[in-house]
Amino acid sequence: MEAMSPADVAAGYLQALGGDDPDAVIAFVADDFRNEHFSALGSNSSGRDEYRRRLPGFMEAFKGRRYAIEAVVEQRSDDADDPGEVVVRYRLTAESDGTPIDIPGMMWITVEHGLITRRID
Repeated sequence: MEAMSPADVAAGYLQALGGDDPDAVIAFVADDFRNEHFSALGSNSSGRDEYRRRLPGFMEAFKGRRYAIEAVVEQRSDDADDPGEVVVRYRLTAESDGTPIDIPGMMWITVEHGLITRRID
């Protein structure tokens, strides 16, 4: 079976992030995963375990969330040791504190050996 492209990894990650299973999300990230946020609602974290610890709170705060991918730009090398990078433009819809939200966003995702090592949102 051929390895997933960085774009496929990013798409699978966003699909999992739109669900309610933290372990499905965690399956896409590396042990040294770095999660960097530039939004007012986000906060940074470092490490797979810390990210896993935070996911249930995120999922509870943004009920019914869905990530619709609007555009993907992928950069990858033929060298398997070089990380692939993907920029995903998305639209997040959810409910927060009983209020529907619709937020356009962008993630820059680094993929190494089939796992996400860094996400800038």
